[in-house]
Parts: sequence; C-alpha cells; structure tokens
Amino acid sequence: MPTFEYIALDAKGEETTGSISASSEADAITQLRKSGLYPTQVATQGKGGVSSQAKKRAKKAQSARGKSGTGGRVKSKTLMIFTRQLATLVDAGLPLLRGLTVLGGQERNKVMQRTINSLADSVQSGSTFSEGLGQHPKIFDKLYVNMVKAGELGGVLELVLERLAEYQEKAQKLKNRIVAAMVYPIIVIVIAMAILVFLMAFIVPKFEKIFEEMLSGRPLPKVTQFVMDTSRAVQSSWYWILLGVVLLYAFWKLFAGSRGGRAMVDKWKLYIPLVGPIQLKSAISRFSRTLGTLVTSGVPILQALNITRDTAGNVIVAKAIDKVHEAVREGESVVAPLEASKIFPPMVISMVDVGEETGQLPDMLLKVADVYDDEVDNAVDALTSMLEPIMIVFLALIVGTIVIALFLPMIDIIQGLQEGG
Repeated sequence: MPTFEYIALDAKGEETTGSISASSEADAITQLRKSGLYPTQVATQGKGGVSSQAKKRAKKAQSARGKSGTGGRVKSKTLMIFTRQLATLVDAGLPLLRGLTVLGGQERNKVMQRTINSLADSVQSGSTFSEGLGQHPKIFDKLYVNMVKAGELGGVLELVLERLAEYQEKAQKLKNRIVAAMVYPIIVIVIAMAILVFLMAFIVPKFEKIFEEMLSGRPLPKVTQFVMDTSRAVQSSWYWILLGVVLLYAFWKLFAGSRGGRAMVDKWKLYIPLVGPIQLKSAISRFSRTLGTLVTSGVPILQALNITRDTAGNVIVAKAIDKVHEAVREGESVVAPLEASKIFPPMVISMVDVGEETGQLPDMLLKVADVYDDEVDNAVDALTSMLEPIMIVFLALIVGTIVIALFLPMIDIIQGLQEGG
C-alpha cells in the first residue's frame, strides 16, 4: 500500500505534516478527514511528494496568516454584509469558490479579507465550506457553521445562505433598535453628571466666597447650604469619589461574571421597569428566529436547541431552552417546558402548540419572531417618547436646584444693599 505525505490543518487551525498509508490519494484524504484533519496538500511519498521546501513554505504562510489576524474578530455588520453578498453570488449561479475569490478581492476589512481567502484555500484544497468555516470560530459561530453544514448535506446551500443573511439582517436591526433606545438616556445622564461636576467644582466655590463676604456670617438657606457642602465634598474628596466609582464598577463586573451573579443580572434585565419588557421581547424574538431558522434549514431539532441555548444571550432563557431540550429528547412536547418556565407569554405558547399539532413548528416560530420584532419596535418607540421628557425634567431639576440655591442668598444681598442705600 503506497504512502502519502500530507500538509493538513487540525481542529484548532494549526498546521501539521506527516505521512499516511492509503490505497489512493482520495482514500488518504478520507482517512485524514475522519481523523479530524483538513488536508491542504497530499502527494505520493518519493514521487513528487510534498517536499521539505513546500512544507516550510506552507508553514511560513500559515504562520503569517496567524500573525496577520485571521484568528481575530469582525463586527457583526461586516459578517452580515459578507453573508448577503455570498448568498447573492451563489444564488446567481456563481460557483462557491469563485464567489469567495471575488469577495476576498473586494473586501476592505483586513481580518475579514484574510478569513475569506483562507476559506477559498480550504474549499480549493477539497474541504467542505462548513469545515472551512469551523476553522474560524471567533467569526463564524455554531449557528452559522451548522446551518451551512445542513445546507451542504441537503444540496440547498444557496437557500441556507439566503436564510442566514435574512437572519443576520433582522438580528442586526433588532440590536440597533435596542441600542438606540439605550443611547439617549445614557448621553443625557453623562451630560447631567458633567454639568453637575463642573458647577460644583468651579462655579459654586466662587459664589461661596461672595456669600461669605456679603452676608457677614448670616445663615444661608438650607438648600444653599446643602449645595455648598456638596461642592466642598467634591473638591476635597474627588479622588475618593472616583476610586469609589471604579471599585463599584469592578465589583459589578466580577459579580456579573460569576455564575450566580450572571443569573441574577439576567433575571433583573427581564423584569426591571421600562427596559425589562424590551429585553424579554428581544429574547423571545431571538429564541424563535434562531430555532425556526435552524430547523427550517435542516438542522436536527435537538442540535438546533443546543445551538439556540448557546446563543440565547440570557442565562434564564438558556435554562428554559435546556428544559425544552430535555423534554424533546424524552419524546415529550415543546409546549410544557416553555409554559413551566414562566417566561414565554401565552400567545407564544399557543402559537408553538398549534405549530406542533400541524407539523409547521419552524414556520410558526418564524412568525412569532416577526411578531415580536414588531413588538420590540413599538416598545422602543414608546420608551424613547417617554424617556425624552423624563430626561429633560431630570436635567432641569439638577441644574435648576443649583441655580435656585445660588439665587436665594443673592436676594438677601440685594435687599441689604437697598436698605444700606
């Protein structure tokens, strides 16, 4: 049996070389893939096989790709654009390898460009597209890889890429809506705090000196005295205040990073006033769209539930999905554990129940996702319209309190000047 030399990538994307006995080159490639390796070059030993110079060049190229950032991350928007463009090219009849080559040549993001070129190299060397995607776990998550794998097995890769592109676009739109709702109050609060610190550190002390000189020791109004005391505290202990803020932030990060703390924080996110309903509706939409998209694309239900759980983004929702996985594995219905979780509203449970009974669960899940996308849009609009006047009043109260506190003693000073005149 002849011996073949090979250069291959392991599951971590690291290059390895060696030799293997096989009846043919195709058999050697099959054996390597079964052992978890992705061959990039295979040739008969001693007959124009993989030379040491070729091995060195391959290792050097692999090292250069690793240093230049193929293992880095890219923004979700960049990945979304790549998926949409690739889906369009493949749907238009362009071969996958040609489509990757075209996109690699026009991509401006360097990390994404190197990743696309690496994918093209993998496909050209005989690997499947999903195997190539699996070499870049920081960019392509389990959902992406498994959907592409299901599309390859079913011979509907172009359809799966289209669904992936739609999934990413709707997920990005939902994320943008939520971020937009959160940005406005954060900006207002930051501006309010900056104004407060500026007034307390620079403006109020100057008025304090004026009051000491003009009021001749007479007592200040209570609100004015409170503002003056606060100003002195800010001036004399600003470093302690800053240290306290830093320590509080560090404690919060540690607490939120622990298992129990993460569960508590995620539970708060779902139930805090104003923002909680948006978080809950967003989580339901993400669960429905992810699971519906995976099952529609041909991913087995148990595997789809595992992926949905891993991409839930909320520990409480992930635990509920885990209960659903256990129930389905035991041959039970999806509805019972969803209802027992107390997270999913009756409408969602009813729609899922109808989907199971009619055999159209994936379609029903996607309809639920569409409904809750609209719910999130409406909730965000309502929250934004509510927060604008609240934030304006909040800012006016802070500045107005300081202005009134500084103005009240001025009345006494003016009256004293008039009486003296």
